[in-house]
Amino acid sequence: MTDGSNKADVSLRAGARSDGVYVTVIEVIAIVISLIWLVGVAVFFLVLPGDEEGAAQVDSLRFVMTLMAIFLPIAMIWIAALAARSAKVVREESQRLQAAVDAMRQTYVADRQARGVGIEPTVERKLNEIARATQKTETTLATFATTRPAERVQAAPMPSATGTDDQPSLALGTTAEDIAPPISRPDLVRALNFPDTEADEVGFAALRRALKDRTSKQLIQASQDVLTLMSQDGIYMDDLRPDRARAEIWRRFSQGERGKSVAALGGIRDRSSLALTAGRMREDAIFRDAAHHFLRKYDQMLVAFEAEASDEDIAALAETRTSRAFMLLGRVTGAFD
Repeated sequence: MTDGSNKADVSLRAGARSDGVYVTVIEVIAIVISLIWLVGVAVFFLVLPGDEEGAAQVDSLRFVMTLMAIFLPIAMIWIAALAARSAKVVREESQRLQAAVDAMRQTYVADRQARGVGIEPTVERKLNEIARATQKTETTLATFATTRPAERVQAAPMPSATGTDDQPSLALGTTAEDIAPPISRPDLVRALNFPDTEADEVGFAALRRALKDRTSKQLIQASQDVLTLMSQDGIYMDDLRPDRARAEIWRRFSQGERGKSVAALGGIRDRSSLALTAGRMREDAIFRDAAHHFLRKYDQMLVAFEAEASDEDIAALAETRTSRAFMLLGRVTGAFD
């Protein structure tokens, strides 16, 4: 148990003890003033001499006025006393709530620090595993890129004596990314969602195929960067439940529309995630640069993806972790305005 939680418990126990019925100084003052007024009224009406003729002919109107003169000031006194007591209770509750909020904030900061030096979060560990798999794939691709051009040069036929060559020669330095076929839309969507677990063979296979495509590789790396940075603030895409936008709205955005017609793309409603992300954008230059780079890469991908994608493909793309990060960052940065 941290110090912050202990303070919160003490504050709550103090509030529980103060919930009982008790008499405060305010009630005592009201009682004293009421008694003084009653004594004064009694002296005025009973002790001081009055008009005997008028006393003999007391009518109903005078009786009502007498009652109002006696009890109306007392009612006003007790209304003021109750208002003063309510204000005091509100101040005490506000102080207890402030103490509880401060304690929770201290506990949250302590937990973040402990998490930073202790066991890493599940999503962050998952992203690190993806990064290691990516490095292995890149190593394989680099080996392929350095060996294949040499083999093609050795196998190329010698030019004829006439100086003509029926087969065009391949330029040196051609990489696997340049000759790889374009990635399919289902593989791209699966790769942008990242593997769910270490045993997600389908997810890792789609990720490896996506990394062979230059444009997809850049977007995946940018997405991995922002997901890792947001996980440091406890923001995980699996926890977000954005409002779904129609495929038509995604198409409008990819075609350049902005404003109210595409505002539904910013369907993230989690206030804590929005507040933490907005604060990080203002204070962390590295995060801000990574977020803007990711938004550019996603926008470029969406333009090419939407041109040939069906509504079902766009709906599947919108459900990926990468698209949720795009919705969150796009709303914070005003990309949909």
